[in-house]
Amino acid sequence: MLHRAIGIFDSGVGGLTVCKEIIRQLPGENLIYLGDTARVPYGTKSAQTVERYALEAAGFLVEQGVKLLVVACNTASAVALPALRERYQLPVIGVIEPGARRAVHSLNRRIGVIGTEGTINSGRYEEAIRTLLPDAEVFSAACPLFVPLAEEGWADHEVARLASLEYLQPLIAAQIDTLVLGCTHYPLLRNTLQQVLGPSVLLVDSAEETARCVAELFRAQGLERPEHGGQRDFYVTDVPTRFELVGRPFLGGELAKVAQVAID
Repeated sequence: MLHRAIGIFDSGVGGLTVCKEIIRQLPGENLIYLGDTARVPYGTKSAQTVERYALEAAGFLVEQGVKLLVVACNTASAVALPALRERYQLPVIGVIEPGARRAVHSLNRRIGVIGTEGTINSGRYEEAIRTLLPDAEVFSAACPLFVPLAEEGWADHEVARLASLEYLQPLIAAQIDTLVLGCTHYPLLRNTLQQVLGPSVLLVDSAEETARCVAELFRAQGLERPEHGGQRDFYVTDVPTRFELVGRPFLGGELAKVAQVAID
C-alpha cells in the first residue's frame, strides 16, 4: 500500500501546481498525473458534464492502483467530490476544503475568492468557508482571462496587471484581507496579484494547502512512503506536445514520460 502512487487529475496543466507542491512536501511519493486535455476547460461546462468527466478521469487512475485521489481542479472539486467518494473506496481530496481551511484565519473575516466561472457559480468556496466561519463575509469574482494568461507565460506581463486591476477592484473596495486563489493556474500570477492587492492581503494558494492536507493525512494514517525520489508518470487525453511545453512553469521543471491515453 505504501508504494502505491498518488493519483492526481485535472482538466489540463493547472493541476501541475498541486503536483509540484506534493513533490515538495512528500518527495518520496510515486505520482500519476492525468490531464484531460481533450476536454479542457472544465470551468465552462455544466455540472453534469464535469461530474461525468471527473468519474472517467478518476476511473483511469484507480485502474493504475493508486492509494489516494487528488482532484486538482477547482471546478471538479466543486461538483464531483460526492460522486467520486461514493464510487471509489479510497481517500479523495479536492482543492476547495484545504483552501477554505486556511482562509478562515482571516483577521477581519472579509475573504475574497477568485476562480473560473464554474467554480464561482457553484458557491462551494463560500459554503466551505462559512461552514468553518459562519460570520465570514465572502466576496467572489470570476477571472476567466487568468487561465490563458498563465498558459501564455504572461503572468507577470502588464496585460495581467491590468486584468487583475479590473477583476479585483470590487474585492479591494470590500476591504478583504485574505484572497483564495480558487484555480490551480492562479499561483503563477501570485506576484502580480500581490502587487495589485498590496502586501497586507494574504494570498491562499489552494495547491499548497491541498498538498499539506495530503501530507497530514499520510502521516496520520501511516501511508507516507519513506524513500526519496518517487516515480512520476504523466498522461494526457490529447497529443502531449502543448502540455509538455505549457506545463513546465506549472510543475517547475521538465515533464518526462508524457503519454496519451483514452479514458472515455
